[in-house]
Amino acid sequence: MKQSAAQQGGGIAHGKPQLSFWQIWNMCFGFLGIQFGFALQNANVSRIFQTLGADMDTLPGLWIAAPLTGLIVQPIVGYLSDRTWTGLGRRRPYFMVGAVLASIALLLFPNVSALWMAAGLLWMLDASINISMEPFRAFVGDQLPVRQRASGYAMQSFFIGVGAVVASLLPWLLAKYGVSNTAGPGEVPDTVRYAFYAGGAVLLLAIAWTVLRTREYPPEKLHAWDEAPPLARRPRDAARVRRNALAWLLAGSIGVIAVALGGWDRQLYIFAGLLTAYGVALLLRSLRQGEGAFSHIMDDLYDMPPTMRQLAVVQFFSWFALFAMWIYTTGAVTSVHYGSADTTTAAYNEGANWVGVLFAAYNGFAALAAVLIPWMVKRWGLRISHLINATLGGLGLLSFAVIRDPQWLLLSMVGVGFAWASILSLPYALLSDSVPAQKMGVYMGIFNFFIVIPQLVAASLLGVLLKVFFGSQPIYALVIGGISLLVAGLCVLRVREPAPHAAVAAANP
Repeated sequence: MKQSAAQQGGGIAHGKPQLSFWQIWNMCFGFLGIQFGFALQNANVSRIFQTLGADMDTLPGLWIAAPLTGLIVQPIVGYLSDRTWTGLGRRRPYFMVGAVLASIALLLFPNVSALWMAAGLLWMLDASINISMEPFRAFVGDQLPVRQRASGYAMQSFFIGVGAVVASLLPWLLAKYGVSNTAGPGEVPDTVRYAFYAGGAVLLLAIAWTVLRTREYPPEKLHAWDEAPPLARRPRDAARVRRNALAWLLAGSIGVIAVALGGWDRQLYIFAGLLTAYGVALLLRSLRQGEGAFSHIMDDLYDMPPTMRQLAVVQFFSWFALFAMWIYTTGAVTSVHYGSADTTTAAYNEGANWVGVLFAAYNGFAALAAVLIPWMVKRWGLRISHLINATLGGLGLLSFAVIRDPQWLLLSMVGVGFAWASILSLPYALLSDSVPAQKMGVYMGIFNFFIVIPQLVAASLLGVLLKVFFGSQPIYALVIGGISLLVAGLCVLRVREPAPHAAVAAANP
């Protein structure tokens, strides 16, 4: 990305310069590769797990790698990238490291022969994707003024949609061209294998394009151009923090004991562990003196802007629903719409490939929605637009329970696609004017807490809910997800709108 004279030195007094369409295109292009890998993971990992012998009840626990790595990796990478400045910039070194590691994981994944190996590679793949993904969110805040950030996030949503369409369709397309779509017990079909190989190459090349075609502003310029109000530090009360820590620890410990003694589902350990881990983190911060990454992240979590607190609830119900969809759509469609849960049958694998088509469809509709969302924001504002899109997504997931012809599920994915595009852009637009430049990375990482915590809760509770109340039928996980999206849409009405100038600018990028 070539910079103007104002960008290189003379623009500080006049605020952060606007970027051209192609400059925004180049800085977001790497998201095509990230989503290519992410979509292959979402559409095929449950299939690989089932092929290697996993049953429906254990799938959420195996998927725990995805949210847990994000919970750990993103705030650390955000904190470090805020403090990084090299010849390659502050965010771009993390783009490349994550891309190389993710590409290696994608090449290895379809060749595993044991379930534990697949679970381990999912940890590696998701951690690597998170290393690249987190700085991309902060990159938009670094490079663009507030009035253009909605355009930047919408461009990311566009590339997310395009990348996911192609990646989700790959196994189905390869089968159409004669590549084998079935394999022996415990073996991954060639359609999936070759799709993962292609994904590794696309991910690396797309991120390399952004790294080579963009430049970054040094920290002193970002600080001078900062448009966010200063954060107010909340009063510290160490004694109160310790009391809260002990309460969380007690709740988590009671949960662990109850699961152990009551013979409850082992996946509930995840939920009890979340409570315990938060208690431990609070206790350590109350006892710890001095500086460091852990102390800074915990303090920034405590001081996060009110808008972020309001959005946390919206994100919780949104991502709970998405996680339910990613885990259970394959099982729901193959069992309900194709009538087979046997991974060696042609019917199961035809249904699994159709899930890839459905995932491609919702991402394609998301790319279309990314073009329409700025018009929606201009007409109805950020909150009402997000309410409309989340409602469409909720109705789309609920419709899986009543539609029987799998071809008509494409209509369901229209709503899911609009919700997906909105979830990837409008919460960030709502948040954009409240995060200071010098903490953009760490706060984007902290914001990710409210993406991954609901996924961890879903991983611990969904399997139990299905087993206890719904006879382990995966279609009901999609019903639960649909209701969750409807709740998320209603919760966005509580969120503070950005300042009028920012909201108007977001609608007129």
